[in-house]
Amino acid sequence: MLVLFGHPFSSYTQKVLIALYENDLAFEFRNLGPDMPQNSAEWLRRWPLRKFPLLVDGERNVTETSIIIEYLQLTHPGPVRLLPPDPLEALGVRFMDRFFDLHVMSPVQGAVGGALSGDPHKRQEAVALAAEKLQLAYAWLETTLVGRIWAAGEDFTLADCAAAPSLFYADWVHRIAEGFPVLRAYRARLLARLSFARAVDEARPYRHLFPLGAPDRD
Repeated sequence: MLVLFGHPFSSYTQKVLIALYENDLAFEFRNLGPDMPQNSAEWLRRWPLRKFPLLVDGERNVTETSIIIEYLQLTHPGPVRLLPPDPLEALGVRFMDRFFDLHVMSPVQGAVGGALSGDPHKRQEAVALAAEKLQLAYAWLETTLVGRIWAAGEDFTLADCAAAPSLFYADWVHRIAEGFPVLRAYRARLLARLSFARAVDEARPYRHLFPLGAPDRD
């Protein structure tokens, strides 16, 4: 049985959950929270760098979300192939995956970190910097996604697993303006995808944890 250590409200946990749900893979979810100290102890024993999610397959510990998803495709393949067999096509998927993690999710995390600092000045600076970076990412995505159903083309892939939680939370930090209709439509398709819709619903009880105030939408 696969075991996933993480938290339902975590964007990177959701990224892996999407991959698991896409292929209907059986797994045990172990929530990392103050009310589950036994899960935290086991997680830290297996991965002392204190990052989650962590996938456990037998005695194998797999970390880093993109690697986890590729590992699942290699060892627990299902009907939805999240990386194409063609090496060049796969490279394009990996690029989009990295784009969403580095240029969308990272600014979001910066804004969240500033808000969690408790310092109003740091909060304001972090949100302003995130907005600047996200605006650049939105503009690039608006032109790149023209004619595509999913992030890398016609098929739902690893890149969409990264895009879904990234754009979900990014829109909370810096709203995707109506001037980006292609990107807004793509985000809506992601929210309608059953695998991500399930992850979003499972995280609803934790929305009060969002330090910038979760908007009353989605």
